[in-house]
Formats: sequence, structure tokens, C-alpha cells
Amino acid sequence: MSLGQVFLSEVLGTAILIVLGVGVVANVLLPKNGGFGGGPLMINIGWGFAVFSGVFAAYKSGAHLNPAVTLGMWASGAATYTKGVDITAASTLTYVAAQFVGGFIGALVVWMAYKKQFDEHEDAPTNVFSTSATVRSPFWNVMTEVVGTFVLVFTILVFAKTPSQAGPLNVAFLVVAIGVSLGGPTGYAINPARDLAPRLAHFLLPIPNKDDSNWSYAWVPVVGPVIGGLIAGFAANLYIG
Repeated sequence: MSLGQVFLSEVLGTAILIVLGVGVVANVLLPKNGGFGGGPLMINIGWGFAVFSGVFAAYKSGAHLNPAVTLGMWASGAATYTKGVDITAASTLTYVAAQFVGGFIGALVVWMAYKKQFDEHEDAPTNVFSTSATVRSPFWNVMTEVVGTFVLVFTILVFAKTPSQAGPLNVAFLVVAIGVSLGGPTGYAINPARDLAPRLAHFLLPIPNKDDSNWSYAWVPVVGPVIGGLIAGFAANLYIG
């Protein structure tokens, strides 16, 4: 498989992930929607199905959809990212770049789908697009993201060693489980591309009455997942070889 095919696959899968994931957040948080007030469980389930759909869409590239997963695979000592794609600096950058591009495109699509709701909302909150902490404490917020991402990446790497063919469904249930168990403190970004790319879209889009996109917090859902993914990869290498 060429790196161009990898790029296109990851862009498509990550865009679908964000369209459905950020879309469910918009449906729940923005007034004048059928899902308004649906609560965190609706968001958790929506993100689970978003991952399920994105994984199927990006099957050609192995459906990482997340720089933390890509870096975790690298740290695990694996030889390839998917069949025919060796782990090199070029392939790693291709995966990560595609995930951020896909995340940005997905956020643009959500804005188009909900444009009139954004136009009529009083403050166009950043947390429709990206995550934030319920109690701001940078060290502990990072630790929450490290824990959630470790659970995600380590379990995905273990899934690869089990005989099940239900990979996308397994990951979907895992994301729901992380959301309902660990999502409260920080909104469980567990994916730098899921948070930073839509945050940038929020910053650039002509949304009325928007805030500053909460840039002072933006490093947390990048640093935490990267650390968690790397630790998970090293741990998987020790555990499963």
C-alpha cells in the first residue's frame, strides 16, 4: 500500500469519526435540536458509534484515526502499521498528518450541518468542538487523559492478539466504556487529532459570538494522549511481545 492510500484512508476515517462524534455533541448542547439536553450518556454512545463507523471507513490503513494509537503501535515494537506499510518516520508522519486533516474536515462538516443552530446560539461554546476540564488543574487533567488513553491504546493492541473478528465493534464498546467511566473530568479527548483539529476549526470558522477557543487548555488533550499512547505501547511490548 502506498503512503498516499494510507493518507486518504486516514483522512476519510477520521473525518467520519469527527462528523459523528462532534455532531452528537452539537446535537446535545445546541438548542433547537431534537437531541438537545440528551445528556452525557447520549454523547458517550454517539462517540462509540462514531469510532465504529470511522474504523470501517479507514480499513485500508488499519484505521488508527488517532496519533496516540499510531505512536502506541510504534512504541510497541511492531514492524508494520498495517499490511504493506512498514513503520518508518515517513509513514508515521503520514498517519498523524492525515488524522489532523481529517479531524479538521470533519469539524467543518459539522459546522455546515448545524450552521443555523450556531448562528442562533448565544455563545457558540468551544466544547461543542473540543474538550475542557470540569475542574481546571493542568497536572491532574493531563493525568486523566493519560489514564484514558492508556486504556484505549493498550486494549486496542491486545485486541489485535485475540481471535475475534469484531474489531470495530470491540473498539466502539471500549470508547463508550472509557466515556462513562473516565470521561467526566476532561471530556476524554484521548486523541490529539480529535481535539486540536476541531478546536482550530472553531477558531477559524465565522461563528457568531464565539469565545477564544480555550487555547490555554489546548495543550492538555494533546500532551496527555501522546504520553498515554506511548506508555501503552511500551507496556504492550512487555506484555505481549
